[in-house]
Amino acid sequence: MKHLTLGAAALLASGSMALADGHEAEVNLQLQWVTQSQFAGYYVALENGYYEEEGLSVNIIPGGPDIAPPQVLAGGGADVMLNWMPSALAARENGLPVVNIAQPFVRSGLMLTCWADSGITEPEDLAGHTVAHWFFGNEYPFLSWMSQLGIGVEGGDDGVTLLQAGFNVDPLLQRQADCMSTMTYNEYWQVIDAGVSPDELVTFRYEDYGVSTLEDGIWALEENLEDPEFVDRMARFVRASMRGWAWAAENPDEAAMIVLDYDETGAQTEEHQLRMMGEVALLVEGGDGRLDEEAYQRTVDTLLAGGSDPVISEAPEGAFTHVVTDAALAE
Repeated sequence: MKHLTLGAAALLASGSMALADGHEAEVNLQLQWVTQSQFAGYYVALENGYYEEEGLSVNIIPGGPDIAPPQVLAGGGADVMLNWMPSALAARENGLPVVNIAQPFVRSGLMLTCWADSGITEPEDLAGHTVAHWFFGNEYPFLSWMSQLGIGVEGGDDGVTLLQAGFNVDPLLQRQADCMSTMTYNEYWQVIDAGVSPDELVTFRYEDYGVSTLEDGIWALEENLEDPEFVDRMARFVRASMRGWAWAAENPDEAAMIVLDYDETGAQTEEHQLRMMGEVALLVEGGDGRLDEEAYQRTVDTLLAGGSDPVISEAPEGAFTHVVTDAALAE
């Protein structure tokens, strides 16, 4: 997928393709999680009219703990999805030909948060403990890490017992789990807001242990990328989205308020979203949407280094393309 057909290249070289009827082209975006500042760039692009300027009508579809974006994409429920690379590459190896077309997040915000009084002082101590984690593909980075450490996930004294987590951090707060996977911009602060002191916790950031993987990439189906009009539509979508991210990073407070306006559940709070936006800005800082191939390779190597139970069994081929971001950044 690193190369575009001559026909598509010629069309892109001539500029964005206008629709014959003058109507906006539709893009359905499936989010990785619920409406929150993690996705501020897209909501900003929608609110500020960046998508409209590109001739696009974008529908942002919230996710959740029981929604697997690859399944939504496969079923035709979305044109493009946001997904962590471990989940997407596992889906690709299992027969769903997804391709990374852009990578707004350049670093990981994933970490493990444990009770300090659990006796866990380093990741190797996790054996014999219960860990709460999100499923539906979100668990792959953790499974890869445990496999590298030689710790099973089937329970017992020598393994970790996995407990499915949902929207909140109740499994940790209620001591159903000794540890819980958290994001630097979200669940960790939910724990703190519940009245827990940082001194009562011990955290392990994936970035600090060399096992981080890329998160929140933009993925599309490979067959769609054979269509020059789809490639052009995605280039316009990525260009507008990255404008949204740039604006959100420069105006974090205003971006968080925009996100709150789009939260139809009413579950998000101003304080939490403001703080989240500040943390998320650190994860997109320095990126322009183009996938860093070295970071991609580090992710693949991490997933392959899973001992007898790796997340993927062989290095993927054709799992990313620069054709969309090259077109998006050309203007």
